Amino acid sequence: MLNPMHLLTLEILRDESARFSALESQHAEKSLFGVTDGKAVGTYLEHKFKNYLRQHYEFQAGNSASGIDFPELLVDIKVTSIQQPQSSCPFKSARQKIYGLGYSLLIFVYEKQDDPLKRAASLNILHTIFVAAERTADFQMTKGILDILKNDGNKDDLMAFMADRNLPVDEIELGKIADDLLQHPPMKGFLTISNALQWRLQYSRVIEQAGKVTGIYRINHE
Repeated sequence: MLNPMHLLTLEILRDESARFSALESQHAEKSLFGVTDGKAVGTYLEHKFKNYLRQHYEFQAGNSASGIDFPELLVDIKVTSIQQPQSSCPFKSARQKIYGLGYSLLIFVYEKQDDPLKRAASLNILHTIFVAAERTADFQMTKGILDILKNDGNKDDLMAFMADRNLPVDEIELGKIADDLLQHPPMKGFLTISNALQWRLQYSRVIEQAGKVTGIYRINHE
């Protein structure tokens, strides 16, 4: 009789990502030999991790509508090279830069090495980090806003700061956000989010702060 499939939970996802990182770091993959396209490496690792999970767990896979990999858990996978730890992310609202993306991130940071003798590549997973949704806002934006609020800043101060930081909204929306901030201050985020047609997320700070800040967890194998 086959073992029943277990429902994937957030805790299981984090535990299994650590085990997967340890296994993958020991694996030599011929199809990645000589590949320099980070997107191709990311697609490989994401698919392999999901297939690894499907052996034992039930979960709803993400699609283009949901935009994230585990919509039921509100978690998205990001795969990035240690050489330039960043990736793109769908733009939904300028408020994401202040209040967070609206979902958590599971980030695999790898170092790729090609073996010319075996004609295979290995992905050494250097960091596996979980960033809770409430920590996915922009660091400089949230830090500046919190400093203004701490120093008794008003709506005009907030609007001027956000305009100086080129938050991609018009003045009417800027005023609405400032009003909301006075009532609902944000939590400090730890991503660097660059304005573009898609958000550009940079992860150097979360790599540095993982395990030191509530909501950013270093979960990889030691």
